[in-house]
Amino acid sequence: MAGRIEDYALIGDMQTAALVCRDGTVDWLCLPRFDSHAIFAGLLGTEEHGFWRLGPAHAADAKPPTAARRSYRGDSLILESEWDTPRGTVRVTDFMPPRDGAPQLIRIVEGVTGRVPMRSALRMRFSYGRVVPWVHKHEGRTVAVAGPDSVWFDTETETYGKALTTYADFTVAPGDRIAFTISWQPSHKQPPPLPEPEASLSATEDFWREWVEHCTYHGPYREAVIRSLITLKALTYAPTGGIVAAPTTSLPEDIGGVRNWDYRYTWLRDAAITLSSLLRTGYREEARAWREWLLRAVAGDPENLQIMYGIAGERELGEAELDWLPGYEKSAPVRVGNGAAHQLQLDVYGEVTEALHLGHMTGLARNDYASLLQLKLIRYLEDHWQEPDEGIWEVRGPRRHFVHSKVMAWVAVDRTIKLIESGDADGPLERWKELRDDIHRDVCEKGYDKERNTFTQSYGSQELDASLLLIPQMGFLPPDDKRVIGTIEAIQRELSTTDGFILRYPTEGDREGVDGLPGDEGAFLACSFWMADDLAMIGRVDEARKLFEKLLALRNDLGLLAEEWDPRLKRQVGNFPQAFSHVPLIDTALRLTASGAYGG
Repeated sequence: MAGRIEDYALIGDMQTAALVCRDGTVDWLCLPRFDSHAIFAGLLGTEEHGFWRLGPAHAADAKPPTAARRSYRGDSLILESEWDTPRGTVRVTDFMPPRDGAPQLIRIVEGVTGRVPMRSALRMRFSYGRVVPWVHKHEGRTVAVAGPDSVWFDTETETYGKALTTYADFTVAPGDRIAFTISWQPSHKQPPPLPEPEASLSATEDFWREWVEHCTYHGPYREAVIRSLITLKALTYAPTGGIVAAPTTSLPEDIGGVRNWDYRYTWLRDAAITLSSLLRTGYREEARAWREWLLRAVAGDPENLQIMYGIAGERELGEAELDWLPGYEKSAPVRVGNGAAHQLQLDVYGEVTEALHLGHMTGLARNDYASLLQLKLIRYLEDHWQEPDEGIWEVRGPRRHFVHSKVMAWVAVDRTIKLIESGDADGPLERWKELRDDIHRDVCEKGYDKERNTFTQSYGSQELDASLLLIPQMGFLPPDDKRVIGTIEAIQRELSTTDGFILRYPTEGDREGVDGLPGDEGAFLACSFWMADDLAMIGRVDEARKLFEKLLALRNDLGLLAEEWDPRLKRQVGNFPQAFSHVPLIDTALRLTASGAYGG
């Protein structure tokens, strides 16, 4: 069985990523890209679906021992895990060097004390665990081949095959360093070059040290902010600038339920807010690359803007179910692709426009097509903002007039008016000012419940929605407006868990809810960070700080967050690690630092 979600560490090369469990097992790796088929899919099934375990030897019928300590080496994505055994202590260093050629996953075993028997067990299964490759020797190297893919396994240690698994048994003493590497290559090409593990380790450490030096945040939450920034960088597909929402698919929002989705794509919303956090912490190059990705993805067709694209800008992301995988802790179905790609979500226009606006305000080099795109998006909204949509949470129930969607349409128009007023674009200024006023009036009249003094999830609804917390953050209303304060307090009353964290919206258990799905889900971590932001904005800074620090305590020992927190099971749930959790962590840290609302 796979470990708990928070038991995993992330390593990656900014083109794909692997998850490494506390017991030294790599249970998830897609090659060569984030959205490629997995060669290790044990995370969503069993060991039969692929894994690579490297750690102290143990009895065949015993559970693999877990590391006594693990951490990233400084501010990097180099994982170091240490085991204390009756025979001594051993360290394993796992990393994926930023790619210059074949993608590689390198594991270096180092003896610390004593003499420790070790075992590497490598079971490669292509196509998400469905295909057993042909494993053979080629000029002294082990290679696994199936269809278009080949994976090369290199080590100086003796290996042997048994039960369709490649093993290595060896012992390490103090000072011993033994490296293992897998490299991916198209099967029709020549073998990839022999790896150079020690040189790659040094280069990887240099890369991350130099990248982190660009961070402009030096406040009290720097450790958490840096780790979140490194995670966001790891989720960026370097060749194109696209940013995946998470490197995994189908990690459940409800353990044992059906709320399992593929997040290995670029949501415009997630990528736009990631861009905002990167810009505010000094990372303009990543922001520029994402803007270029956006312009290529949208191309000359902004009227058909999708809510998400492939990491290279692909439009077709058809959803399918992998029925041979039982799912994480039997949470089925396992899905690849995402059928929400063609939903209408009007809020995306606001998030994209806000990101372009922030880039403009922070001195990102002007791009005339970016300004033209912004104008085209508003012309589309001018004709469509009054339509119902699926909203920020991608409901699979009927379309509604979601209040957050209307607010973000207002944001899109407002930021474009500012662009025109700055002299960097031309447009019908007075007409769009009237449009901005019309949207604002519509929301305040139809999306606000006067009796309860709160905005609601959608027009005519009694339900609340945590996305309403963004109303003051987007400048739609000032923080001291009684309607804003009333909404914050209503969400605290009606959408808080016993732990004080925030749900996205009410769910209906076994009955189908507003999102068109049965089952419940955990507290959505982004919404809880938004609550901390709002509390700081309305002057309740001590309460904001306490909530923020409770949220920081939910991170795993390596500083990573999934999408949600299950208050019943007291564990992380959803795809992992999740950009939409780490971005608001950064934003809230910046806000609390600016307000002086921190302890110590």
